[in-house]
Amino acid sequence: MENLDKTDLLILKYLQEDCNINTKDLASKLFLTVTPVYERIKRLERDGYITKYVALLNKQKMNRGMTVFCNVRLKEHAKNVGSNFVKDIVALPEIIECYNIAGDYDFMLKILVQDMASYQDFVMNKLSTIENIGNTNSIFVMGEIKYSTALEF
Repeated sequence: MENLDKTDLLILKYLQEDCNINTKDLASKLFLTVTPVYERIKRLERDGYITKYVALLNKQKMNRGMTVFCNVRLKEHAKNVGSNFVKDIVALPEIIECYNIAGDYDFMLKILVQDMASYQDFVMNKLSTIENIGNTNSIFVMGEIKYSTALEF
């Protein structure tokens, strides 16, 4: 972050709030002209500060209103076993995030499904078919208290 000045940080802040903001409106907020703002955005993209632009969808409207965190412990930890597990997990669309973690479990999965019946079907027909899973622990989200994709700085 040492290469970023206050204007760069403001650009990142505004783009996190609304990535569809046009360069003209962004330049107006920054009291700059369009060209330097456009060039700064392109530099931030080129330097890897901005990795992609996305649309955040309403989970309920997309029939994915139930969030489950599932901790997974593998039976063994050989490199090829872990690689195969990751390959299988990435292929499942219900899993939107997967983290390799330290502690009692090896991985934490964030899973979005429609309801409990959908989660049961997912576990029985998809997750349980993945080789080398020793055990799992599911945590069901009752309410979302804070959700943000924005990084604060």
